[in-house]
Amino acid sequence: MTIVKIGMATHALGQSLRKALATAAELGADGVEIDLRGELPLADLSQSGIRQFRKLLEDHNLRLAAASYPTRRGYEDPAELDRRLQGTRQAMRMAAQLGARVLVGRAYGDLPEEDSPRREALMQALESLAHEGNRVGARFCALTTSAPVDELAGLLGQLPEGTLGVALDPARLLESNQSPLDALEHLGKYVSHVYANDAVRDFGSSRAVPVQLGRGSADLPALVAMLDALDYTGWFTANRSHSGDARSELAAAVEYLRSLAMG
Repeated sequence: MTIVKIGMATHALGQSLRKALATAAELGADGVEIDLRGELPLADLSQSGIRQFRKLLEDHNLRLAAASYPTRRGYEDPAELDRRLQGTRQAMRMAAQLGARVLVGRAYGDLPEEDSPRREALMQALESLAHEGNRVGARFCALTTSAPVDELAGLLGQLPEGTLGVALDPARLLESNQSPLDALEHLGKYVSHVYANDAVRDFGSSRAVPVQLGRGSADLPALVAMLDALDYTGWFTANRSHSGDARSELAAAVEYLRSLAMG
């Protein structure tokens, strides 16, 4: 297995975007993931701004691994759905122009029942995002959240082949008491983006605590081996939330991923 594309989520560094790009390059990342709501809002992205950002990436010898577009609601929620879809489609276009082939977002909060109007609305919304992704060249990837992975797999199975991707987030899965390895068994053929993060169960409570990559329960070597068997060619993006020393932990994550590539 040779991992050649290691990304870093710039928001995890807690720095301005310009400084975070320099830090990511300094720490040995091949690329970055940016947040198109919090870090580089769509309203601020003129054609000149797009060119300037791409030049910054080039200056630091970085590529854009992915863009994210976090929404407060999923696409099953009718409240302001048209505006949410419009914003997501715009984010997909911008992601493609910035150089990313993946836009990560949350597909739904609670999966509606079969044959319900909300389920039909969700399917139509996801199909419209898939159409836009095919048109502009940036695929929408549903983030694995606390929702059961078998539900997500079932939903994707009802859509046309190749419609949407999945962004596998091991730490979030562990926080909802789901196994990343089991999730990959269900979702493997859909996975288009992978977060390199980790967590461990807190036996004093019912939650999982984020920890440094390789020190938790995610079993990255096994995940990488499974992805290799699936011919995965996407990015492994280091992402760490709520860290007291994000720079050191993300640097260690890059080093850990490099060691897996050499193993």
